[in-house]
Parts: sequence; C-alpha cells; structure tokens
Amino acid sequence: MIFHLLTIFPEFFRGPLEHGVVARGVKSGLVQIKIHNLRDWTYDVHKTVDDRPFGGGEGMVLKPQPIFEAVEAIWPERDPAKQRIALMSAQGPVFNQARGRQLVEFEELMLICGRYEGVDERVSQFLADEEISIGDFVLSGGELAAAVVVDAAARLIPGVLGNEESSKQESFSALGDDSGARGILDCPHYTRPAVFRGWSVPEVLLGGNHAAIRKWRGEAALEKTNRLRPDLLDSEPGKSQRER
Repeated sequence: MIFHLLTIFPEFFRGPLEHGVVARGVKSGLVQIKIHNLRDWTYDVHKTVDDRPFGGGEGMVLKPQPIFEAVEAIWPERDPAKQRIALMSAQGPVFNQARGRQLVEFEELMLICGRYEGVDERVSQFLADEEISIGDFVLSGGELAAAVVVDAAARLIPGVLGNEESSKQESFSALGDDSGARGILDCPHYTRPAVFRGWSVPEVLLGGNHAAIRKWRGEAALEKTNRLRPDLLDSEPGKSQRER
C-alpha cells in the first residue's frame, strides 16, 4: 500500500515513520511512504500556500490552488476505487480501528495535512473523499495526526506484523470486525516473574488450560472495557466516514 503525505513540513515525517512497524513494512516492500511538499505547487518567490480568510478573522487559511494541483499532478487520472483522499481535520469523524481496516483496502491513500487556521472549504467539498480526526482537540497541524493514521493503518496490512493474528487480538478488535463495530479493549497481559512485589499473575494463566484461558481473557477484556471505556459498550458505533 502507498501512503501519500501532502504537507508544508516534509521533514516532520523523518522521525515518526522511520522506526518500528512502519519502517519494517517499508523494508519488506508492503508499505511505501511518499512525502510531497505542498510548496512545490506554488509559483511566487515566497512559495506562498496560505492567505487571509474572506470575511475577516484571525489566522491564515491554506489556499485551494496548491492542494488541488498537487493531487492532480500526483494522480492525473485518479481511480476512486483504488485511491482515497483524506483531509486531516479536527472537524472530521474520529479515526478508529474499524476505519483503519477499511482504508487499507485501498491501494493508495493520500493524507492532506492542514495548517494555520484551516484549509479552504472547497478542498473538503470538491477534492477530499473524507475528513479524518484523531480526537476532539486541535493540533498545530495535520502532520502528527497523519503519522498516527499511517502507523495505525500500516500495521493492519497483511504481512506487515508478521503474524496477522496479532492485529485481531488487540484493543478495539476483540469484538470488532470490518463491519465497523467498535470492539472492546484488549485483555490484561502478564509476563515473568509470576510474582512481582507480592502481586501475582492470575492463576488461570499458569495452568495451561487453553479453554479456561480464553474464557478468562474474554471476561477480563469486558471487565476492563467496562471500567476504563464504558462508552465502547454503551454507545452505538457510528459511521466513521463520509459517504460520497
């Protein structure tokens, strides 16, 4: 899968995406990361990508022209069935594990990283297929959010983790699937020593009865979800993408 990152700070991604699972995916050839400098599609000496908002107000807004021209240059003939465009935006639906699984069904994903006060609304209306948020808070720009989406999605690509079952037995996947279910938290995990400072590992995990272990893990995952994230059990999963 190819991830395209459209940004005014291409050097931002040199750290976050050059380590761990994403780096292993790139090395294996299962993942490609292509970073595009938005300023390459500007024509003035200052390489201006923003301007003041119509109607007044604070801050600057990213102009539509460089963004549209960048996407059209990267994908001259875009196939919506294979190539997806997402605008990183605090106003979008919150990204989750189920949405990550849907996104990796595409061959290429373009993430547009906003900056300043925002992005000209015509990018959202007429270019992006959807907007993606990573939470109900505002960041300085979309780069950090884009790195989160790439990391979360890349590890769901078959073969990237080595053991595909790893991504099925973790938080938000235990009761979830590709249908969009939100799932629950992962069960608690323990390792050696069996007793640490007087705290013991649950006896069932030491007995070797795999049926009993599976039962305990399911119950423990539900208990942990109810204690830490009851919203996952109480609320109905909503649509995580904008239908077009």
